[in-house]
Amino acid sequence: MIDEIGFLVKLRDGAQTIADAANEYLDTKSPFPDWNPLKVKWQQAEGSKGTYEKSEDANNVEFRKMHEDLQEHGGTLTREGYFYWLFRNRCTVGRKKRRNSRKAQ
Repeated sequence: MIDEIGFLVKLRDGAQTIADAANEYLDTKSPFPDWNPLKVKWQQAEGSKGTYEKSEDANNVEFRKMHEDLQEHGGTLTREGYFYWLFRNRCTVGRKKRRNSRKAQ
């Protein structure tokens, strides 16, 4: 019985080590970057394809993280039902709700 308990304790500890390593790895592969669009100041705007929101909130940490993520994705990305893009000036970010709102890609 004592051998069985020792074995189970070692098995449990090993499984926990594996779970911790898996969690650390998965944290680095998160599908969502570390920015919150709700903390960015957005202004309503009208374009040739309808209404959208834009921001130039460069002093905001969340805006800077979002901007960096957009640059890493070639200037466009879809996240949580919104399409985000960088304007030609590379300083302004636009966003528009997707009609067929899919979860982020």
